[in-house]
Amino acid sequence: MPGQEAHSNVDDGVLLRLPPVRGIGSARVITGLVLAVLLPPGIELMVTVLGFRNFAMIMLLQLAVAVAVAAIGGLWPAVVAAVLGSFLLNYFSADPVGSLSIADPTTLFTLVVFLAVACGVALAVGLASRRAQEAARSGAEATALSGLALQILSSDGSLEAFLEKVRSNLGMEAVTLLGSWGQGSSGQAPGAPGTASAGTQPELRVLASAGPNPPLTHAAADHTAVVDPHYTLLLRGGPLSAQRQRMLAAFGAFVVAVRERQQLVKSRRDNVRLAEGNKMRTSILRAVSHDLRTPLAGIKLAVSSLRQEDVHFPPDVERELLETIEDYADRLDHLVDNLLDMSRITADAVNPLLSGIVWAEVLPQALRGIPRERLRNELPPNLPPVQADAGMLERVVANIVENAVKYAPDSDVVLTARAGAGITLGDRPASELRIIDHGSGVGQKEVVDIFQPFQRFGDSPSPAIGGGTTAGGGIGLGLAVAKGFSEAMGGRLAAEPTPGGGLTMVVTLPLWTGGPQ
Repeated sequence: MPGQEAHSNVDDGVLLRLPPVRGIGSARVITGLVLAVLLPPGIELMVTVLGFRNFAMIMLLQLAVAVAVAAIGGLWPAVVAAVLGSFLLNYFSADPVGSLSIADPTTLFTLVVFLAVACGVALAVGLASRRAQEAARSGAEATALSGLALQILSSDGSLEAFLEKVRSNLGMEAVTLLGSWGQGSSGQAPGAPGTASAGTQPELRVLASAGPNPPLTHAAADHTAVVDPHYTLLLRGGPLSAQRQRMLAAFGAFVVAVRERQQLVKSRRDNVRLAEGNKMRTSILRAVSHDLRTPLAGIKLAVSSLRQEDVHFPPDVERELLETIEDYADRLDHLVDNLLDMSRITADAVNPLLSGIVWAEVLPQALRGIPRERLRNELPPNLPPVQADAGMLERVVANIVENAVKYAPDSDVVLTARAGAGITLGDRPASELRIIDHGSGVGQKEVVDIFQPFQRFGDSPSPAIGGGTTAGGGIGLGLAVAKGFSEAMGGRLAAEPTPGGGLTMVVTLPLWTGGPQ
């Protein structure tokens, strides 16, 4: 209706709002009618007072009045002005003056042309005004929908949130999005190619909904919109005007874009997971073919030597062979443990059993097998307990210390800890364990890479993490497992250079508060 503003139909908090578009309202129509009644007599009064009797000029003045009234009030006020103007021209300006009769047929023709031109101009002005109103309304819709599209692209792409916008902006009570799902293809996503076999009708399933008691079938919906061959919108609520139907068509296109964006994100996430899995499998095969076979070959050689019946080894040689078997068996056990732990971390299957643990409690088991002459325990007494899983924390400390001992052979490994002001994890107070070596350290760019699985900085006898040379063991999982377990316990593992040279590993865990976190 003329004069009405574009309806936004938007609840508070909904982002799509159509700016008001003003047309020829009722106030302007009334104003036009008043002017149509007053201006034509005013023109005749003015020319009479001035004694101006040029019929052609007076007719042009009346035509100008009709055009002005059309611009203000539209078609019908302009028609009133044209009819009244032609009547006044006939009575006051056309011979014989003071009579409605017309002596000259040319004057009659002129008055008819005047009336036709005035009504035509009024019709054209009114039509142009309506077209301008419709164009402004369409522009407002396009601007608002464009803004909504930008909001969708910059949001998390939630279908539920988007359908709530659709519901609010269309004035509906509830909205449901259905997606086609081919029979016998329950493992495929709606709308995926090949989900419906030949000759079967695709099944529609609910993908998302908004509003109370959303319609789940076509029979329960007041309105249905098939936005593309794979998706259908069901709406429950009042009637849809032509404007709302246009908006619904645009919303349908957005729904498809949001859904396809979700599927693209999921596919990309799956591809990343598959790539990581392939990398993990390739690295495990490499580890099995090299790092695990080496200790197995050493064990087999030592056992084969001991089993020779015709050779009698001195006690010290026999003891050395048995120590070799034990050492290689421990190495194998450590490698397998790291592989299993890395698989759990990669699969998000780590479930720590958290409790209050003091740093010193885990050191005896964590440092088992580490030469005591290489260690300096400088942990202060009476440190508060941290929130940790005892088994995981032992593995974290063992892997870091083993790494430091292996790659900094000419350096003592120092263990110290502290807690207090300035040590936090988020907004929680924390404590940190620092494992320090004085080897050659690593470059700034390599600090991030040392926590990646299957990363070894140089093979024996090249320089490696912490300085020194490698012993040829390990598959590059120690620090990756330590970082994964630290984060699973709600903590953090970081590396920083040791003053004077070397590498310092910092394990930070929140303080134990005596309850579940």
